[in-house]
Amino acid sequence: MAREYSLTPRRVPRVETKYRRIVTEIPAPESLPILETLQKYEPVAMRGQPPIVWDRAENFLVYDAYGNCWIDWSSGVLITNAGHGRKEIVDAVVNQAQHHLLTNYCFPNEVRAKLVEKLATMFGEADRKVFLLTTGSEAVECAIKLCRTHGLKVGGRGKNVIVSYDKAFHGRTLGSQQAGGIPVLKEWIGNLDPGFVQVPFPDGFRSPDTSFDGFLKALQDQNVHPANVAGVILETYQGGSASFAPVEYMRKMREWCTAHKILLVCDEVQAGFGRTGKLAGYQHYGILPDLTTWGKGITSSLPLSCVIGRSDVMDLHPAGSMTSTHTGNPVCCAAALANIDLILKENLTENARAMGDLMLDRFRAMQRRFPQIGCVDGKGLVAGIACVKPGTKDPDADLAWEAINRSMDKGVLMFSPVGFGGGTIKVCPPLSITEEALRESLDVFEEAFSEAIAAKKAAA
Repeated sequence: MAREYSLTPRRVPRVETKYRRIVTEIPAPESLPILETLQKYEPVAMRGQPPIVWDRAENFLVYDAYGNCWIDWSSGVLITNAGHGRKEIVDAVVNQAQHHLLTNYCFPNEVRAKLVEKLATMFGEADRKVFLLTTGSEAVECAIKLCRTHGLKVGGRGKNVIVSYDKAFHGRTLGSQQAGGIPVLKEWIGNLDPGFVQVPFPDGFRSPDTSFDGFLKALQDQNVHPANVAGVILETYQGGSASFAPVEYMRKMREWCTAHKILLVCDEVQAGFGRTGKLAGYQHYGILPDLTTWGKGITSSLPLSCVIGRSDVMDLHPAGSMTSTHTGNPVCCAAALANIDLILKENLTENARAMGDLMLDRFRAMQRRFPQIGCVDGKGLVAGIACVKPGTKDPDADLAWEAINRSMDKGVLMFSPVGFGGGTIKVCPPLSITEEALRESLDVFEEAFSEAIAAKKAAA
């Protein structure tokens, strides 16, 4: 579980560079009324992120109202692929709002038509349809429903099992949490749906067996027959670790799903729109899923998500039976169109690949130096640094926490540790970050990580 940050301001060294500025105590004393109001009126579940009160964010920089500035390694939470507050996106939102069409349920509108056409065709795939929603969790719920509907059609009521992976994160609604593989998110559910089955994710670190035979054996061990499986869903990379499955594994998975009339679903909510150095994360595998779920980076700003899939699957439900109150909200659609245009015109996918190579090379060099780094995974501008107790694979949540705190004090901002045992540091800057800013932030992080190790040893 996430820890809570102290709201007692503490002195930190002053920082003043081209990209970073820290001139107050942390948290800034003037921000305490805001932080205390949030604690008073929001549930405890909303706590657990660094006590920095965002005032504005521009491109890859985050500012508070008290003179401080951070290089952002969070992208919000993998949202701002094109960068924070891009003028083109702001202008699109304002123009749509000034057109006096802010919402219209499922009644047709032009901007929604433009967006679904763009999404259905931009990946170069034939026969795709798009269902617009609001959040990634909602898109996952829709994909689960479509898998079971399709299973019923091709195999009867017994073909309803959804296979997913341990350590996975698919959202926080009831169905998406059961598809997810994080035990703490299931503790309060009660009786779990027996139609959800989980298998080890072939990351090669915490699950050493990366063979497809290992997948088949895991199903056999749980008495799951392919005839009963409606869908297999996995994150294109696991959100808590940035781990990808082996290419050969995924190609065999595609063949197996096709052979048994099982839908293959890739959750692209974190991976999509250039994050991994390709427009779609599953393109690294050379496969085409039956369904994909999308969100976060789709707008670099406002709440929007979608399911993209084969038309025969997307059309399984009759008219009026698969809708959402804010589906295709016109303001959000305008933001998405502007965002996609920016990603394509500025070739941010290629920048993510190039900057990601630099970033991951640096982290792997750190891994060779520090036995406290058990694994570095990722592609493009997403990385997971697994902090471990030296000589083991046991997660070291204390070290991850301390490294993130010390980075924040120095002007590099991340969200709190994630992944197995809360021991993974997730790094995901906006795809627009420059080489100069990335190199500076990498220097800061390495210094902070070294200091965190030294502090932990001193306290032992």
